[in-house]
Amino acid sequence: MASVSLFCAFRRFVSRTVKMRRIHERFWTHRIRTSGGKASLFFTMTPLSYLIYERINNFTTVCALDTAEDVLEHSDYLYSSGETQKLHQLLVQYKDSDDAEFLWRLARASRDLSLLSSITTEDKKRLTYEAFDFAKRALEKNESSFAAHKWYAICLSDIGDYEGVKVKIGNSYIIKDHLQRAIEFNPKDATSVHILGYWCFAFAELPWYQRKVAAVIFASPPTATYEEALAYFLKAEEVEPNFYSKNLLMLGKTYMMLSDRERAVMWLNKAHDYPAVTEEDKQVHKDASDLLKKLNA
Repeated sequence: MASVSLFCAFRRFVSRTVKMRRIHERFWTHRIRTSGGKASLFFTMTPLSYLIYERINNFTTVCALDTAEDVLEHSDYLYSSGETQKLHQLLVQYKDSDDAEFLWRLARASRDLSLLSSITTEDKKRLTYEAFDFAKRALEKNESSFAAHKWYAICLSDIGDYEGVKVKIGNSYIIKDHLQRAIEFNPKDATSVHILGYWCFAFAELPWYQRKVAAVIFASPPTATYEEALAYFLKAEEVEPNFYSKNLLMLGKTYMMLSDRERAVMWLNKAHDYPAVTEEDKQVHKDASDLLKKLNA
């Protein structure tokens, strides 16, 4: 994993460079950790002298390391870059880990891989259940992890697609509870807020036959309104503007359901113009385009 350490060292250098140049045009203050981490110094230096220092420091300390932090940092980069297959290949090496940070990321990676169009139906199902298993283990290892709660909720919802309407609706209460726990642990995680909005939207538009099933199974079946869904989608944008193409799309769809054409068009245009990095982004682009044509017909 030497290449991972090299990569992470380079990314840390770039990250520090970008951030500090905003503060000072020519002189940057960087915290340099000594080997062993027992002490630290602050240096102010020019870009060139810092680059020389960093390259030497990389070869003497950072490149010799192969830490969990390096692997996690690299995995987060791959995720943000939409490198789904490479990400899964990296993390699957740690499938026996007892660290919740590896496990919830592996749940996310397995799920994302299952969504690729190139994945067979059989592999999709296998990856879906594997993702749930990783998320469950992550939650068992750290019940205070907001990400573990979030991905447990997502993966539990996914396996419901294979286990029928009764199981899916039955799991909905559990899913909502874990999403709320995720938000409690990290109110700044826009994705958790978005998914709770999606939960509300799904029950607001629940088909009549599924409502009948829910009414038979539960004394008080789960219910939600489009107004509730809208509040969560808007909150997610407030927490982190433009963070997710699907949130933009859902805002447009929700305003459509509320008969607010002007706002629906505005959000659908934003979803349509969102950079398509992942396959999901490409699908969002298509869905937004189709809905805009419908509204403009």
